[in-house]
Amino acid sequence: MKSRDCDKECWTCGTCIDTAQQYVPRPKQQEHVNRRRFLQSAAACVAFGGLGAVLSACAPEEDLAPDALSEREVVPDIIEPTPPVENEVENHPAGTASDRENSPWNIEETHSANLPQGTGTIEIRNIGDFTFEAGDIQTLRPDIFQDGHFSLFDILVHLGLNSDIALDYHFDESLQTHAIDAINGQRDWWYEAHYSSGWFETNAFRMDHYPYKNNSRIRIFGEDANTIARIHQAFRGDIERLTRNGGTVVIPELSIRSTEVDEVFQDVVVVPHDVRSDVLQLGTVTALDALLSLADQGKLHRVKLTWYEQIARADPVDNYWVDGIDQAEAAGGCGFVYETGPLAFPGFRGSHIHIPSDVRVTISPEYAHWFWICL
Repeated sequence: MKSRDCDKECWTCGTCIDTAQQYVPRPKQQEHVNRRRFLQSAAACVAFGGLGAVLSACAPEEDLAPDALSEREVVPDIIEPTPPVENEVENHPAGTASDRENSPWNIEETHSANLPQGTGTIEIRNIGDFTFEAGDIQTLRPDIFQDGHFSLFDILVHLGLNSDIALDYHFDESLQTHAIDAINGQRDWWYEAHYSSGWFETNAFRMDHYPYKNNSRIRIFGEDANTIARIHQAFRGDIERLTRNGGTVVIPELSIRSTEVDEVFQDVVVVPHDVRSDVLQLGTVTALDALLSLADQGKLHRVKLTWYEQIARADPVDNYWVDGIDQAEAAGGCGFVYETGPLAFPGFRGSHIHIPSDVRVTISPEYAHWFWICL
């Protein structure tokens, strides 16, 4: 399923935000996009949350019910997530892991996601729909996931072990991920997924890094072999960059763009902060760690995090959201969204996917982009 691409800035078009193009702060006289006009022209842009829990992208029209647009224009449904718990990450010097445990970014009241449970489903195109019990899934990546949590790829392996499908796969050291060789003798598979109340979206993300949540939807489909090869080459680039930097995650460019903040940082050194040690193993680097590392280094004065158990119809959420960076404070239908990954797959071509930043594992991405959107 393809997402729309657009060469225009959002305030002139309203159809989509093409993050492949450099975001330019909006002119003062066009600082606020009319909400009804934006939604009508997009016909498929959704905000999960407000008060900073903005999670948005352009969904294809067939994924929305006929009354979805009018429902999502009801502001109270969008801006009243429960329960929000705010924490602020203040400017502090970087240090050792023990130093960071006592630093101001440390969240005073930690929260944990519930373990996946119950029955889930997965679709394998032209083969069938399959169910599984979340409690039966074991992860192949105990280096990434804590006990009881697992990736979307682990579900496929479970189906293979149960003889529901004939799955051939291997772990590729050069990609640092598991690769599907064949399902029922057929080659060239890729996947797409979304969490509760989301939509399927193009991605260039390792399947064995994608955390499963209850109410996830997962689709495995045949993909062009050249596209898979390009994705694998991007993964290989991650590992090569990590090796060149001696095992340290260094993001060549990280930008933050909003009406209040306009910053571009080069060669950002990222260290793990273990904000989500309930889901991920200690020492796992996430997309959120890039912002917290900038705060460590004194380059950001404030990063505000808010915990949400659910947001409108999205249930469960169980994540921390970035509700403020320096002077920029999310409110109403306006807030930060992000993308990170390979330059070969920018924006909705594969890097802008709705895995919350606190559980989005990163190896050594080419870029990260946090930007402001109003719906």
